[in-house]
Amino acid sequence: MKRPVCIPILLASFLLFLNATNDPSSYAIGDKAEDFRLQNVDGRMISLADFPDAKGYIIVFTCNHCPYAQIYEQRIINLHKKFNPKGFPVIAINPNDAEIVPDDSFDEMVKRSATKRYPFVYLHDAEQKVYPKFGANRTPHVFVLNKEKVVRYIGAIDDNPETPSAVRKKYVENAVEAVLRDERPNPDLTRAIGCPIKRKRH
Repeated sequence: MKRPVCIPILLASFLLFLNATNDPSSYAIGDKAEDFRLQNVDGRMISLADFPDAKGYIIVFTCNHCPYAQIYEQRIINLHKKFNPKGFPVIAINPNDAEIVPDDSFDEMVKRSATKRYPFVYLHDAEQKVYPKFGANRTPHVFVLNKEKVVRYIGAIDDNPETPSAVRKKYVENAVEAVLRDERPNPDLTRAIGCPIKRKRH
């Protein structure tokens, strides 16, 4: 009999689902997000304005080291491949402090992006000024914006971090499809499940 795997991850997922909270000073559904300018793994400085034909944005706060980010990595790639042709690119942002987690340094981001052949930009929030505005607190944590940069969805990618084949509710896919139809996503807010963002020591 095959032994079940990732039970600790499922337990942690449940606890994070219960305990994760959004900062009331950060963006809420219906708020307009400010543009930002961050360094991509290819060295370019990237902002949302660099996607003039976008019909919206899938902003994913993620990283290299987190097991949840790694589990969701292919699903994030798939989101970009499915929706970028429809004008909805993935904008991946690493918010972690590399002094706390060296695996999340810019150099390691460059390596992982190349190894995994990321088809999307992978930006470094080195000064940790962007993720607090969004209220991201986990990796991964997703924010779906419409063309006007209005926040239309916040939360998890789907309802099963461990097993892609067992996913029943594709929250981000459904949210993007709703925005493309100019409808309100339902749900438009879920709990992000992942590793806590590593904040700079002050």
